[in-house]
Amino acid sequence: MAPKLSAGDSRTRSSVSIFIVVGLCCFFYLLGAWQRSGFGKGDSIALEMTKTGADCSVLPNLNFDTHHSGDVGIIDNSGSKVKNIKPCHSRFTDYTPCQDQSRAMTFPRENMNYRERHCPPQEEKLHCLIPAPKGYVTPFPWPKSRDYVPYANAPYKSLTVEKAIQNWIQYEGNVFRFPGGGTQFPQGADKYIDQLMSVIPIENGTVRTALDTGCGVASWGAYLWKRKVIAMSFAPRDSHEAQVQFALERGVPAVIGVLGTIKMPYPSRAFDMAHCSRCLIPWGANDGMYMMEVDRVLRPGGYWVLSGPPINWKVNYRSWQRPKEELEEEQRKIEEVAKNLCWEKKSEKGETAIWQKKLNADSCRASQANLCDSSDPDNAWYKKMEACITPYAKSNAEAGEVLKTFPERLYAMPPRIASGSVPGISEEAYLEDNRNWRKHVHAYKRINKIIDSGRYRNIMDMNAGLGGFAAALESPKLWVMNVVPTLAEKKTLGVIYERGLIGIYHDWCEAFSTYPRTYDLIHANGLFTLYKDKCEFEDILLEMDRILRPEGAVIIRDEVEVLVKVKKIVSGMRWDTKMTDHEDGPLVPEKILIAVKQYWVTGENNSTSSQ
Repeated sequence: MAPKLSAGDSRTRSSVSIFIVVGLCCFFYLLGAWQRSGFGKGDSIALEMTKTGADCSVLPNLNFDTHHSGDVGIIDNSGSKVKNIKPCHSRFTDYTPCQDQSRAMTFPRENMNYRERHCPPQEEKLHCLIPAPKGYVTPFPWPKSRDYVPYANAPYKSLTVEKAIQNWIQYEGNVFRFPGGGTQFPQGADKYIDQLMSVIPIENGTVRTALDTGCGVASWGAYLWKRKVIAMSFAPRDSHEAQVQFALERGVPAVIGVLGTIKMPYPSRAFDMAHCSRCLIPWGANDGMYMMEVDRVLRPGGYWVLSGPPINWKVNYRSWQRPKEELEEEQRKIEEVAKNLCWEKKSEKGETAIWQKKLNADSCRASQANLCDSSDPDNAWYKKMEACITPYAKSNAEAGEVLKTFPERLYAMPPRIASGSVPGISEEAYLEDNRNWRKHVHAYKRINKIIDSGRYRNIMDMNAGLGGFAAALESPKLWVMNVVPTLAEKKTLGVIYERGLIGIYHDWCEAFSTYPRTYDLIHANGLFTLYKDKCEFEDILLEMDRILRPEGAVIIRDEVEVLVKVKKIVSGMRWDTKMTDHEDGPLVPEKILIAVKQYWVTGENNSTSSQ
C-alpha cells in the first residue's frame, strides 16, 4: 500500500525517503549480522554499515513533538486490506466504559455499589475511536499544569460554583486555575501538609507512597509531589463532574474509584500513609469494614489521617448542621475500630486526627480478634470486602519494617523478594531485571529523545512486572502508573510499592478506571502475548487509544509475529507507527513497535497543540 501524501507536503515525502534509507540501513545491517554469524555472505557495503555502527533504531518519520500537521499516511507492508476504525459520536467524548452513568444507575445504591466498576458485556463494547473535544490542546508542562488546566480539555464549570468558597477551582478566561485549596484546607494544601509534618515524617523519605480516598481534584497529592511523596488518589464519577479528570489533566496520579463492596485494587502493606479529607466515607459503618480495608493496604508503621467530620465535633456540630449526638457516636465508632486495629492515635488538633499502625503483631499488646483467614491478602481484584482484620506478615522483613527511605528504596532489595515471598523471583533475578530495564529505557530515549524532557507527565506501564521500567525513568518531571495484569503469573505489585512506586491491578480485557486522554505515554511489554487468546487485541488497542492523549506516544515490546498483528490493527486507528529492532540487534525475535497518536478532534481532522 502506498503512503498517502498531502499536496505539497515535502516533509511527508522526505519521511518516506528516509524510511527507505533506514530500511536499507537495517537490511545491510542484517547482512552484516549474517556474515558475522556465518549464515551468509555480506557485501562490502554491509560491512561498512556494521563497522560504522549504523543506528537503525532511529525513527525519523515519527514526529514526537507537538505542532506537527498534515495527513501522514502509514506504510503497511502486510499486503492485506486495513480495517479503518471510525470515530465514535461526539457524545462519547468523556466516555468511561466501566463507570458509565446510565449503567451505574441500574445497580443498588447500598454501600456505593452503583459507583463501583460495572463494565459492558462484549456485545455492548464500542468499536470506535473516542474523539477529543473541539479545541483540545496539549496540557501545560509540569509544574504549571498543577495550577492551570485548559478549559477546552475538561469544559465543566460545576465545581467552580459548588466549591467556590472552598478554593478548589476557579475559571479564568480559557483556563481553570487550581489555587491548591480544599474543603479542609482553605489556606492551601501546602500549609495543611506543613501541619501534618509536625507528626508524620513526610520529608525525610520515610513516607513515600500515599493513598487519598475521595480525593476531589487531588490538590493534596499535587502539593505532596514537591515533598517527594507520590499519592494514589481516587474519587467516584459522581455529581461533582470531572474530579478525577481534572486531577489527571493537572498531572496528578488518580483513578476513578470508591470504597464500596469490593476491595481496593491494591496489594496489602502498600502505602506509607492514607488520607481522608472530608471524603464522606462512613468509616464507622459496617463494623468498621472500610477502616479495615485501609488497614490491609497500609504498611506497618504507616499513618492514617482523618480530616473533617466527626473530628472535633464539639466545636463544629453547628457549622456542620448535624446533631452532636450523631457526630459523637460516629467518632466513638471510629475510635473503637482504630483500637481493634491496634492503631495508636498520635495527634488530634483542630479537625485533623492522625493514627499510626503498629510495626508488627508483637508490638500490638491487645489481642486482635476477627482476623481474616485469607492466605493471600494481596488478592484484591473484584474480591468482596470483608469486615475482618488482615494479619501481619509472618516476618518483620516481609511486613515491610525494614524498608529503606526514598530514593534509596527504589533500587534496594525489596523485602518481599528478600524474604522469598514472591515465588520465582530471586535476588539475582531482581538485579538482572533492573539491568535490563536500564538498557531498554536507554534505547527508548535514543528513539524518542523527548521522553524525559517534561513533554510526557502521565505515563502508564501496562504490564509492569517488577517496576523496572518506572524505576529507570524515575524523574520529578513524570510519574508512572504501574499496572500488574490479573493474568500475570507473578503477583509483583507489592514489590513495586516497596520500591516507592505506585500501581494497580487490572484486567486488560476490560476498560481502565480513567477518563479518555489521561496518559501521555503508554508502555506495553509482552502484554499482547500475555492476552493472546484471552480477549481481542482490537479491544485492548481501542482502550489504549481511549486513554492516550492526542499526539501521545506508545511503546509496545513483544514477539515479532504478535507485533505484526498489532501493527495491522493500529494502521486503521489514526496512529503513525514504525517497527524497530531490539536494542541487541535484528536477530533477537523480540521487536519494538513505536507509535504516535495523531491529533484530531470531534468533527475535524486537523492537527494542532498549544504550549
